[in-house]
Amino acid sequence: MGFEFELKFRTTPETLEKIREAYPGGQVIQMETAYYDTPQGCLSAKKYTLRRRRENGESVCTLKTPGAGPLRGEFETRCEKIEDAIPELCKLSGAGLPTAGLTEVCGAKFTRYAKDVTLPGGTLELAADKGVLTGGGKEQPFWEIEVELKSGSRESVVVFAKALSEKYALEAEERSKFKRALELAKYGRF
Repeated sequence: MGFEFELKFRTTPETLEKIREAYPGGQVIQMETAYYDTPQGCLSAKKYTLRRRRENGESVCTLKTPGAGPLRGEFETRCEKIEDAIPELCKLSGAGLPTAGLTEVCGAKFTRYAKDVTLPGGTLELAADKGVLTGGGKEQPFWEIEVELKSGSRESVVVFAKALSEKYALEAEERSKFKRALELAKYGRF
């Protein structure tokens, strides 16, 4: 993939359902995510996110690297074990990753309702996620809207996301699911 440009918003269960109703169709994806790091937090220190996610039962391993604002590096490979995915993720991203000592630090389980939306300036994915973040033996529910560029202009995503957030009184969410789940694991809250 190479990069990801997305905007996230916190919402309520009621508003999430209203948005789903306003954009019918699309697909339902059951997701279960495990996030990995070393015991010393080497990946977090570099602002890397390493995960294995089951998407309707299919395993996808992903490395996200830092970027400017809502733009991040995103590299994926289909693999059952995170350790087996490391060589390919390093090749795709150019990043150095540990080949041993990785441990699951937190996770997320959620249902995603995803709909592609075609705009004059490009195509985006509108995702409505509801589920729980997990960490430190705790769970915290969340409801989130994501607007992600699939093709075309970044500006089209920004304009669409702004209009959506104003219409539904959405709150910007600056932290990824990983960061919030990691805070839950470390501090018992996010």
